[in-house]
Amino acid sequence: MDLFKTLKNAWRVPELRKKIIFTLWMFLVIRLGAVITAPGIDTVAVQAMMEQNAGNLLSLMDVITGGAFKTMAIFAFGVGPYITASIIMQLLQIAITKLEELAKEGEQGRKKINKYTRYVTLGLALIQATMTTLTLRAQQPSVLVDNSIWTFLVVVISFVAGSMLVMWIGEQITQKGIGNGISLIIFINIISRLPQSFIGMYKTHGYLVPSIILVLFLLVVAFVVLMSQGERRIAVQYAKRTAGRKVYGGQSQAIPIKVNLAGVLPIIFAMSIMNFPEIVTNLFGGTQNDLWNQVLLYLRWTHPVGTIIYVILIFAFSFFYSTIAFNPMEIASNMKKGGGFIPGIRPGKPTSDYLVDVATRITLLGAIFLAILAVIPLVFDYAFNVGVAFSGTSLLIIVGVALETLKQMESQMLMRHYKGFL
Repeated sequence: MDLFKTLKNAWRVPELRKKIIFTLWMFLVIRLGAVITAPGIDTVAVQAMMEQNAGNLLSLMDVITGGAFKTMAIFAFGVGPYITASIIMQLLQIAITKLEELAKEGEQGRKKINKYTRYVTLGLALIQATMTTLTLRAQQPSVLVDNSIWTFLVVVISFVAGSMLVMWIGEQITQKGIGNGISLIIFINIISRLPQSFIGMYKTHGYLVPSIILVLFLLVVAFVVLMSQGERRIAVQYAKRTAGRKVYGGQSQAIPIKVNLAGVLPIIFAMSIMNFPEIVTNLFGGTQNDLWNQVLLYLRWTHPVGTIIYVILIFAFSFFYSTIAFNPMEIASNMKKGGGFIPGIRPGKPTSDYLVDVATRITLLGAIFLAILAVIPLVFDYAFNVGVAFSGTSLLIIVGVALETLKQMESQMLMRHYKGFL
């Protein structure tokens, strides 16, 4: 009910209403680009290839792009290159001092980093488009209408142009729309697949299975909301200090540590690594080596061995991202400089060790949560013999984006002193 109340109140504010309408128009452009097949692509051959590779990274990309990847539309890669570029730039800010200084320079520094991110996005889109087109060309039969160099270049240019256009649309939604442009594009693409998924289940299994799955879907959504909002707050007390006649400090604050600190990134990274050998093998036209084909079969996450490796990688990436996003030593140092301390814990290294211990336990809980979400599609497939578009990964993205967008809309209404909201 809070969702509809927030949207209703936002619609009453003229400025927010314009932003919502603009965002809806951008959604329409995104969906149009997801159904226009890139020139030079044989859609029937693409569909046959996707069915053979069901359950791997290709299926995940198809869900995130709203079906565009399955038909090799001009928006086939969606915001994938931009997201990867953003992650690379975040990691480089830790490794390169100049980028770290730019990140701390405020608006000007952020603009320069965004400029570099666009260049990296262009490079990644070009590499991804070239590799994918080579893979399509190497398929038997070829997915391209012909194997001429001109068809190859047209397909590559279409994919690259589509990726850059999606990136631009995402930035426009962030600036002129309701915000969270890139996240909202993924959100609308995933949502667009849900009706088709339920209709397909109804045609195959009748009313019973879709009804059961719908109930389970709502339960999983509630679980995702609970874990996405969950956080551990560590109380911090600041000592009082006197400057002239004024007394500073003495207040209590809290350090929030989210249970799911890494978001959906560990799942995407884990699946990308597991499917990398198969993608490279397909790039070179496959192999007749029975041993290697057996290894590729084991690496599929639908295989028991692949499932175990998949879960292990999720745990590994969860802890890796946690060490990047949460720096206990820096937090402990800043607390000590500001006269803050955790009640019962000495400042300095004891505080750092305590934060490391707490972050480790919370990250472990978050990794278990992600592992459960990751294997949900396998549970549905085993119990009902049906594949679902709303996997745990999709639900995590949907809930996270919805909650963040609502918070932004509420903050914008509060900035405008909207009485009807309070």
